[in-house]
Amino acid sequence: VQLVESGGGLVQPGGSLRLSCAASGFTFRRYAMNWWRQAPGKERERVASISRIGDSKDYVDSVKGRFTISRDNAESTVYLQMNSLKPEDTAVYYCRAATDVGVFWGQGTQVTVSS
Repeated sequence: VQLVESGGGLVQPGGSLRLSCAASGFTFRRYAMNWWRQAPGKERERVASISRIGDSKDYVDSVKGRFTISRDNAESTVYLQMNSLKPEDTAVYYCRAATDVGVFWGQGTQVTVSS
């Protein structure tokens, strides 16, 4: 199993970024997918989840209305569109898959929101 995140970077407050997570090594369409993040000195927290076919989505309260999770099962990729970014969104963002054979994480992508 491999999860590879991309799309992070430095952005000013109010800006946008789109994160991608390319999955391989398992049947992507069979599993819900999640984005998590970990800010310096804080515990890792779940940011967003999406069901197997994308018909159900869930977000942590702090990002509701600003972030959108989506997936492309044909491309085995999950996305996180982040708008109206705030300094408190600064963190390493991770893709996570909980499969029948275990829980897998990507290496993370850094998102820094700063002027």
